[in-house]
Amino acid sequence: MADPEQPLTDSEPARPGERSRLRGSLSVWAVPVVAAVVLGVAGVVLVWLWRWVDTLALVEQKDKATAHLDTVKIAASVLVAGGGVFALYLTARRQRTQEEELQVRRDELAQRDHAQAHAERVAEQTRLHAERVAASAEKDATDRQITELFTKAVEQLGHEQAAVRLGGLYTLERLAQDHVEQRRPVVSVLCAYLRMPYLDPDEPSPTDVEQVTGAELITTAQRRARRQEREVRLTIQRLLRDHAHNTPKPGRPADATYWGSTNPAIDIDVDLTGATLINLDLTRRRLHPSTTFTTTTFAGSVRFGSATFTGSAEFNGATFAGSAGFDEATFTSGAAFDGVTFTGGAWFGGATFAGSAEFDRATFTGTARFNGVTFTGHTRFNRAIFTRSARFDETTFTRGAGFDEATFICGAGFDGVTFTGNAMFNKATFTGNAMFNRATFIRVAGFGQVTFAGEVQLAGATIIGELQFAGARTRSREGVWPRGWRVGAPGEDGASGGDPDQWFMLEKV
Repeated sequence: MADPEQPLTDSEPARPGERSRLRGSLSVWAVPVVAAVVLGVAGVVLVWLWRWVDTLALVEQKDKATAHLDTVKIAASVLVAGGGVFALYLTARRQRTQEEELQVRRDELAQRDHAQAHAERVAEQTRLHAERVAASAEKDATDRQITELFTKAVEQLGHEQAAVRLGGLYTLERLAQDHVEQRRPVVSVLCAYLRMPYLDPDEPSPTDVEQVTGAELITTAQRRARRQEREVRLTIQRLLRDHAHNTPKPGRPADATYWGSTNPAIDIDVDLTGATLINLDLTRRRLHPSTTFTTTTFAGSVRFGSATFTGSAEFNGATFAGSAGFDEATFTSGAAFDGVTFTGGAWFGGATFAGSAEFDRATFTGTARFNGVTFTGHTRFNRAIFTRSARFDETTFTRGAGFDEATFICGAGFDGVTFTGNAMFNKATFTGNAMFNRATFIRVAGFGQVTFAGEVQLAGATIIGELQFAGARTRSREGVWPRGWRVGAPGEDGASGGDPDQWFMLEKV
């Protein structure tokens, strides 16, 4: 701050506080000066008027005295007026000075507040920067720890001891449960493990050599190791069932154990293509939309009863070594079972196929049960092979149903079935009985070039659309045929593997 005793120059302008003090000092010195000036002016006025009165030709002494008195009054009025004007000036000057001082205080307070706000902003920025640095350091440390745990757990999966592999599995489960971003890679590792080759521990051992001839023999230690490996795989299947195959129902929040996400970028893919699954049990589970069982081998029994496939069900080329239970399962989208082999029984009773259902070239070595199934979309069993009994009783085919070139070696039951769309059995082969009692054909029913080696029953069938039997043949004249068709003259003999029995062609009446 400038020294108050130093004079202010043009090169150093006075600041607001200094100008106020300068004006105050000037006001103090101006009071006596202005008072003297006012007194002088009043005196001058008095003298001038007094003399002016003396120059008047006033005869009466009384009149002159009155004039002199008026002169004094005027001079006094001038004196009072000058003092009043100066007093007003001083008052205005004092008020202006106070206002300037108040403004100076306001400016100082504003500057102080600005400095305080700036200091607070700097402190806040410093704190946030420190927090970011700490968070970044913590994240780096956490990421390193997660990476180390993940790497170590994956390495444990390759250990020769089953207990170590199980420890690695539970480490991966804990990582995926605690860290959302780790769920996708963890599930990928689990699925990859199930896709690795698997050896059945129930293969013959050296003690079974008398009962088994030509089979690969395994030692007791090998059998034990394989059984432990089976336990590891069963654990992985359980983890997938508990965390991947429990998707939330519509309108309900996801369970805390569900690893899936609505964000496709971090959502999981349960890819079990070519995997070997043992006694898989997903009863009443909701399967993840991106689940794939293409070319999968299902060892032992498989249970999908009352399960819900939230996405497309991909089973193309899969092999079911034991029974496959899909009773009352719901397929919300397409279901692909092309080229599937069902070695044991295939149970689909009461299932619902909301989309297309494809069973082309599927092989049913065991019993096939599709009783009470609802096929909403297009359904195809073209070139499928049913080695044992195949039952479709009370089933509804809402759209087209294709059984072209299908083979039914044992009895085929379609009692009470409803074909709302076209029902195509062209070139199909019924080695056993073909039962269509109480069946309903709304549109075209195509049996062109079909071979009926057993009895055919169409009792009580309702045929609304067109019925086609052109080129169809039967081995027996017995059977209940729809109105307008009959068994005609014998056709070629030996048409079925050289069988000498006669074949009879169906013809319109």
